[in-house]
Formats: sequence, structure tokens, C-alpha cells
Amino acid sequence: MIDVASYLKDNQQRFLDELLDLLRIPSVSADPKYAGDVKRMAEATAEHLRKAGADKVQVFPTEGHPIVYAEKIIDPKVPTVLVYGHYDVQPADPLELWESGPFEPVIKKTTAHPHGAIFARGACDDKGQFFMHVKAFEMMMQQQPLPCNIKFMIEGEEEVGSKNLATFCKEKKSMLACDVVLISDTGIIDNKTPSLTVGLRGLCYMEVEVQGPNRDLHSGVYGGAVANPINVLCDMISSLHDDKRRITVKGFYDDVEKISKKERTMMNAAPYNEKAYMKDLGVRELMGEKGFTTVERTGIRPTLDVNGIWGGYIGEGAKTVLPSAAFAKISMRLVPDQDPHKIEKLFQKHFESIAPKSVKVKVTAHHGGYAVVTPTDSVEYKAAERAMEKAFGKKPLPQRGGGSIPIVAMFDRVLKAKSILMGFGLDSDAIHSPNEHYGLFNFYKGIETIPYFYKYYAEMKKK
Repeated sequence: MIDVASYLKDNQQRFLDELLDLLRIPSVSADPKYAGDVKRMAEATAEHLRKAGADKVQVFPTEGHPIVYAEKIIDPKVPTVLVYGHYDVQPADPLELWESGPFEPVIKKTTAHPHGAIFARGACDDKGQFFMHVKAFEMMMQQQPLPCNIKFMIEGEEEVGSKNLATFCKEKKSMLACDVVLISDTGIIDNKTPSLTVGLRGLCYMEVEVQGPNRDLHSGVYGGAVANPINVLCDMISSLHDDKRRITVKGFYDDVEKISKKERTMMNAAPYNEKAYMKDLGVRELMGEKGFTTVERTGIRPTLDVNGIWGGYIGEGAKTVLPSAAFAKISMRLVPDQDPHKIEKLFQKHFESIAPKSVKVKVTAHHGGYAVVTPTDSVEYKAAERAMEKAFGKKPLPQRGGGSIPIVAMFDRVLKAKSILMGFGLDSDAIHSPNEHYGLFNFYKGIETIPYFYKYYAEMKKK
């Protein structure tokens, strides 16, 4: 192994400058007007892989945004690791809430990141994290031979449901063959408490429309006589939870995984300060399903949340209108044993059943995925655990995450490979929100840690 500390010290400013350049590219996959920038980001990613020493670097077109592939095969007898990441980012809206331009990265100190953090859309999710792997690979290439064969698959549609990734994996199954998939799109508990994500929630994402009169109406002339779709939609959404914050969709909890008291106790042993949690979020009280702690609510319990709601007049000033339609986007985070396709049908049936006759409803499914739980007794997990312990000086805690990476279950099904979720972000890094950021400590610590994973994984596979 190379001297990681000295190589990082000599090259960390260059690593940072290169990442800042990538963050300036507005690779928003959800908005067609950024299609050119998404393609430019794919090409930039490919070029960095070439410069780092990868072979067979190629940008594969899909029906949507491109997928970048690269590899370095040194010996068919050693393990093969497939690195997965995504170069696309969430929309930056609302722009007025950003303290600096979302695609004009700046470095500022925060309470959680006293050494500084990069503020930009995609800094943590996932440009900063996938780029750690590119730079770690560059470091390992300085001392041959590599301990493992390494493949990279960096996609541009994760933030819109990885629409074309499953098809790509099926078509390129032989090319992507590997022993394990290594992913950094998750986080750690805090910078003094390393952790490895061993579970992710699934997802079921829906859009609903409530239709009332055949046109917008004058709210004075018709108000009180015709159903207002926005009022009706709000009533319907409110009814989706009971007074214990349990979801009222019939059959929703039928397949929810039962978690043992022992595992719940272990989950709640992780460092957690409720006052600090509320202070960071700017709230005076927490809300969630009765009978569960905050750690449990975000890790092992399913949820239903409105992600957006609109209708009527929302421009400047006033317009006394009774709207003809109202809309909402609703996501459900699922836990192991829940089937997103089944939940989709249950939700649609329930939502249609609670609509009053005064309106019509339309329910559209967008995308979803299954929850996953990764074993903690595998060689792959033990290698990641040892790598984190080497870099942080303490053994990482296994932790279930509240987010969703639907393609993890797909990798297991199509590539027959388990995934290791070794992320370095923090919950407070504001991913998907204005002022997203990623700590310099975390960026460099990831680059330091990743080569150890390859070293220990190769050693353990030999035994």
C-alpha cells in the first residue's frame, strides 16, 4: 500500500479543485433543459477515470441519461469490486433559500464541519462521494499491483429512479460481473462515530390529482356551492394518518418486518441527542408514529409523506379563484418485506375510495424499489468494518438508514452481488435541500478509507 497520508497531503488541493469543477456542472436529471449539462457531466466523469488509470472507459447512451463505465482488471484470480455511484443531482429549487449559488461551490465552516464544508448541489449526494472512489483508485494505481479488480458504473438517473439502469445491467451482465458492489451514497453517525449502513428503506412514489369543476371559478360567485379541489385534497391527505400517526391505508402494515427487542435496543444505543437534533432542524417538537423512537421511526418503520402540493393561483398578489384541480406528490418509505408494487395498488385503491362524489381523482405511480438489509457477518462487511476502524481509530456501528437506493435490491437480483454501503456524509449535510454541503474532513477521510477496503477484502478472500 502507498503512504495514504502523504499522498493525500500532497494532492488534496488538486482533488478538491477537481471536485469543485464537477460541482459547477448543473447535472439535474429531472429537468430536460439540463440534458446537455448531464451529458457534459458524464463526459467529465469518464475523463477523470481515464486520467486516474482506468481502462475501457466508455460513456454508454441509454433512453435517458448516459451511464459511465470503466475498469481495471489485473488478475482473474483476485476479487472484483464494482463501484456504483451517480453523477446526477436533485433540482436546486427553491433557489432563494440558498446562501450561495447551488452550482457555484464555496467552502464554509459549520458546527458539524469545523474544518470546512463544500456548499453546492451534489456536494454530498453524490458527486463528492463517488469522486472519492475515483481519487482512491488514482492513489492505488501509484503502487501496483492493485489488490482487486475494480469496475466503475456511474449513472445519471439515480435522482429520477434509475429508469434505465436495470435494463443496462441485464444487457451488460457479463461486463459488470463482480463479487461485491461498493457504494458511497449514505453516511456516518458523526465524524467521531463511524458507521456502516446495513439497511435501507424501500420507496413507492405516487402523484395524485383531484379534479373538480371543468374550469377555474370565481370564488365569490361559486364559493360554498361547488367543491374546492384543494380543500378536498387537503382533507384526503389529512385522513391518511390517524391520531397515532399510523398510516390508514388498508393493508399497509400487513407485511412490515417484525424487529426484535434486542435489535431495537442496539439501534437506540447509537449516539443521539434529541435536543441537538431539534435545534439543527429548527423545530420545537418531533412528530412520528407513537410507540417508536426517532431512530426507529427513520430506520425500521414505513412512512407516508407529501413531497409537494399545488393548485389554484400562487402568483403575486391576490386572485379570488376556486381552482378546477389540485395536485400532490406523495412518497412512501417502505421497510423489509413490503412490496412496492403491492403498496402502489393498495394506495391507489384507498385514495380513490376516500374521494367524495363531488370530485374525480387520478392516481399515477412514478417509481419505487424494495428495502434491503445487508448481512453483517459476510467477508465484504468485515472488510469494510476493518477499513473504517483503520481510518477512524474505532469500529463502526452497523446502522439502518432511512433513505432509499432502489437499485441495491436490483444488483442482488440481476448481478447476484451484495452491496456494501460505505458512505461518509452526515444527516445534517442538507442533501436534497437548499445549502447542501459536504465536509472536507469527510471527503478526505473517504479517500483514505477506501483503499483499506480493497486491501482487507483481498486478504480475507484468500483465507
